[in-house]
Amino acid sequence: MSIDPNPVAPTLVAETPGAAATSSTESTLDADVLQDAEKFSLILGGRLFHKIYSAHLSDDGLHLLARRMLTISMVAWLPLLLFSTWDGHVVGNSVTVPFLRDIETHIRFLVVVPLLLMAEPLVHLRLRPIARSFLDRNLIPETALPQFDATLRSAFRLRNSVIAEVLMLVAVYAVGVLIVWRRHTILGASTWYVTSSAQGARLFPAGIWYGFVSLPIFQFLLLRWYYRLFIWTRFLWQVSRIRLNLVPTHPDRVGGLGLLANAAFAFNLLLLAHGTMVAAQVANRVLFLGEPLAEFKFEITAVLLFLVCVVVGPLFFFAVQLARTKRRGLLEYGTLAEQYVRKFDSKWLRSGVPHSELLGSGDIQSLADLANSFEVVRGMRLAPVTRDTFLQLTVAVLAPIVPLLLTSMPLETLVNKLLGLVF
Repeated sequence: MSIDPNPVAPTLVAETPGAAATSSTESTLDADVLQDAEKFSLILGGRLFHKIYSAHLSDDGLHLLARRMLTISMVAWLPLLLFSTWDGHVVGNSVTVPFLRDIETHIRFLVVVPLLLMAEPLVHLRLRPIARSFLDRNLIPETALPQFDATLRSAFRLRNSVIAEVLMLVAVYAVGVLIVWRRHTILGASTWYVTSSAQGARLFPAGIWYGFVSLPIFQFLLLRWYYRLFIWTRFLWQVSRIRLNLVPTHPDRVGGLGLLANAAFAFNLLLLAHGTMVAAQVANRVLFLGEPLAEFKFEITAVLLFLVCVVVGPLFFFAVQLARTKRRGLLEYGTLAEQYVRKFDSKWLRSGVPHSELLGSGDIQSLADLANSFEVVRGMRLAPVTRDTFLQLTVAVLAPIVPLLLTSMPLETLVNKLLGLVF
């Protein structure tokens, strides 16, 4: 459905030159806002995207997903297999963790990287209509259209920022590889990519590719997703600063902001990727280092809370406006209900009119409709979030971790506990 950017007939304002100029300016502004809203996307932009586009790994509709997933995953994973074969660390007992038994590496590059790429078209398709929907639902007042358009263009500038991508790349090598990986996440045992000794850790050729090519690819993809979440959060914050046209009796019970209710679900695959990544890291330490699963409950809980808050938290930016709308609705509809029920009481109960005449009258239906409208206002939520939102996001994070419970309890016991949680 398209919106007529100038619904007022030109002949109504053509007699006054100043009015005609104003109408023309407003029409141009409306057209610009609509065009920017149509182009809203967290994905289609940035130097990396254009490089991928030029390499025929994507188009402007984010198609060619299988080709993109296969190419990036193989660049990260296949050389590790070849180098490990050359070093003789693919299988056997020459190292504590041979390549084919390194669960974390295979899941990271063959499962998590594809999931991070698969999340892109999902987020693009689900979030792209939202900016236009703010206009289609008349949530943005005409006086705030310039502010809304500035918000959109600011998001575009951040998305396309070359400086941001360069800083992310620097962060990947300066922090992700040289500090986090080399000092904190390398397994404390000899593996296919590193050997531990009294003199310190020494990287095999496979470890050099892993540390300076494969891991940076993975970390950059992950960091870029955090940057996109920052842009999305900033966009919602700036929109929440606009005095929106919220309707207290809207059936979505969030004043018309129900368009944001499904926004959180756009990030399901991203959360699933994080849950899979955590499960792989924990699995390596449980299976090869003998660490009990219970020791990781704090890390798992922290990751779950962090991810849910990052995805759902920005939706609470609208809580102030929704609370204000609810208070206004209760006052206005309470006054309307007071006036109507008094007239209803006076007409049908105090005036002596036979009650039989109430049959077929629209008064009783209007009374019921008014009561329903008042209940809708009373039931307004303070954010476009439901219990199902939290449940689905939690499942997305924890689903890959649940199989690890088999390392600490029998399958029958695990099934019984899960059934007990559900039923």
